[in-house]
Amino acid sequence: MLDLFIVLAFVGYSIAAGFAARRKASRDLHEYFLAGRGLKGWQAGTSMAATQFAADTPLLVAGLVATGGVFLLWRLWIYALAFLLMAFVFAALWQRAGVLTDAELAEIRYSGRGTLLLRTFKAIYYGTIFNCVVLAWVLAAAVGITELFLPWHRWLPAALYDPLADFVLRSRLGPKLSSSAPAYPQHLAAANNIISIALILLFTALYAMTGGLRGVVATDIVQFAVALAGTLLFAWFIAQAAGGLRALVPSLVHLYGEERAAQILSFAPGFTGQGTGGPDWPALLLPFLAVIGLQWLFQVNSDGTGYLAQRTMACRDEREARFAGIVFAWLQILLRSLPWLVIAVGLLVLYPFDESAKTEASFAARRELMFVRGIHELMPSGALGLMLTGMLAALASTLDTHLNWGASYWSNDLYQRLVCRAWLKREPGNRELVLVARLSNVLVIALALVVMANLSSIQQAWQIALLFGAGVGSVLVLRWLWERINLWSELAAMAVSLLVAPLLLHLGGQARAEGWFAGNELAIEALNLGIMAAASTAAAVAAAFLGPPTDPETLESFYRRVRPHGWWRATAARVGDDPSRPLRALTRDGLTALLAASSLFLCLYGAGRLLLPHPAVPWPVAAAALVLGVALVPLWWRRASRAEPTGAQSRPAPARAP
Repeated sequence: MLDLFIVLAFVGYSIAAGFAARRKASRDLHEYFLAGRGLKGWQAGTSMAATQFAADTPLLVAGLVATGGVFLLWRLWIYALAFLLMAFVFAALWQRAGVLTDAELAEIRYSGRGTLLLRTFKAIYYGTIFNCVVLAWVLAAAVGITELFLPWHRWLPAALYDPLADFVLRSRLGPKLSSSAPAYPQHLAAANNIISIALILLFTALYAMTGGLRGVVATDIVQFAVALAGTLLFAWFIAQAAGGLRALVPSLVHLYGEERAAQILSFAPGFTGQGTGGPDWPALLLPFLAVIGLQWLFQVNSDGTGYLAQRTMACRDEREARFAGIVFAWLQILLRSLPWLVIAVGLLVLYPFDESAKTEASFAARRELMFVRGIHELMPSGALGLMLTGMLAALASTLDTHLNWGASYWSNDLYQRLVCRAWLKREPGNRELVLVARLSNVLVIALALVVMANLSSIQQAWQIALLFGAGVGSVLVLRWLWERINLWSELAAMAVSLLVAPLLLHLGGQARAEGWFAGNELAIEALNLGIMAAASTAAAVAAAFLGPPTDPETLESFYRRVRPHGWWRATAARVGDDPSRPLRALTRDGLTALLAASSLFLCLYGAGRLLLPHPAVPWPVAAAALVLGVALVPLWWRRASRAEPTGAQSRPAPARAP
């Protein structure tokens, strides 16, 4: 009963927060999607972190550590480079642009008839295709959680439940809407999941649609706190079940041997795994370094594009936007990761496995579900309710952001710009636009559910989305930093991505089938990312030199509005600015971002190593890393906390396309 009360209290708060923000959100699209551009940095940054605190991420962490050890978590941690680059370089640029969505940027950055085409295509891709795939993926991952903890067939009257269960059985939806190892007969598990997902979506949409971004951020902050509190509690119960935090590493050594335990705990790749059943690190190291070296930059959010840019644009000024990115990076990479390290290693101790099991195709999926099993078996009433609320909060915080963000494209870029202004030649009213924004949430939900119902294609669609991100990542960064990038550069990068991604996926499947890389998935992924990044970047640069250049007046207007960093000498000279200023600004802020990343990674290593000591690493080494990481903070914090010169923070009028 206590668990149910905790969950219902959270649901009640979220709905109340949405309705409390309803009046302000109903004024216009800037109030609805950007909270009137009045967010503080800590609010926006916490909201970003809550969005990425997805319900499936801790399961992924458990699977990665079981598969290859702590070192594999660099696949998540390396994104700190992108987050901090966004904070110190791109956050201020998004602020100055004065746009409502990243797709709208096309019409103030480029010239020519194709600008509206580019804006429309990006709105459809990001707001519908990519967004709905992510929503469907998150909902599908949530099935493993809801299935175990929400047995509706036990709670609901047979008269209400049986018709749904019979429909699922007749339509053979069981395999599509249940986990790989359902706790109940498959049709009952699927029927339970339908009810759970429907209620979660209804609850999330209710406050996201009514309160806009204000309602989303207000709930995200509480959701992050609840999810983090539940995670910390779970880590504590796991450590206690294993005999205490200090007993975790000795227990790991006892179960898996000192050599294998050292590999599991290492933050760096080990080279002593030959013959021990551990991974063949000499063969995996180069592909792994290639993957993490590419994926942080060559990705769809490389410059913050999407909901990260939305949060920075919603901040009250450039300083707060920069602070939002810093808060996001430290919450996401450091604070969130430390309890997950304890949980992942603790699950290996409490639910050990034989190394030979790694050859099974379902090994990673089964180890991921150990996270859910641990919650079910180890947490008492009250703590269980808090953890379930935390998982619900993690799911809701991802759903609400993607609903709000997806609706912004439909209302601002497609309905207002394309339908009303371009086709109907009229100016829509504010209330009309807000109504379209709210109805767009329903459309996004419906499309996501259609994708989710076809789970057999989700994995491939997700891989295509990742490869597409690798294709557009470089041009998204270059459009801010290099004046030669033009409309055709973005179109060329997108075209190459759409053409090359299916080909790479086909060749990757053939490589797996014929054993070209001896089962080395990392080698295949590294090759795919490298080819995509090189091909799309080459296409973008070629288009910059061969395609029609951007009109000088457009570049000058963009420069005056945004004051970009990088290689803008010609434009800077034309507007009377110091031609060397943009490159000096990029060097200064880029180095500051690298310094902040070094500080963050040192703190992560030091704190993580003190929590889980490595057999071969003395504790003073970990303590020194932590102290050095903290000592570096004042060096980059001075830039982070610096206010812009007088007049620099004045916000340009929102961009309006003709």
